[in-house]
Amino acid sequence: MNSTLQDIARIIRSKNAGPTQLTIDVLFTDDGRFQTGLAALTVEAVATRYGRAEGEVAVIAYPPALAVKIVMNRLCIAGLPGDRDVYCAQQHGPLLGLPV
Repeated sequence: MNSTLQDIARIIRSKNAGPTQLTIDVLFTDDGRFQTGLAALTVEAVATRYGRAEGEVAVIAYPPALAVKIVMNRLCIAGLPGDRDVYCAQQHGPLLGLPV
């Protein structure tokens, strides 16, 4: 069986970090799942899923919380014409099917 990030993560959510940045939080229930998720959440994998250059993506692991935070610039400033998700609450979707 091929597992995906949504199969092993407890929470995958996205939100604004101010008007110009997007953050994605991925939280796990145990260290094994955290390590598996962290191995899959490479800068290259995330950049590919979001159509970004690797230098535009930061993947930050926080082992005490069994969490990974991903940070990248928004494609447009929050609230400007053309912004389809002012709060960035729907931006985690491309990671759900990431193979782990």
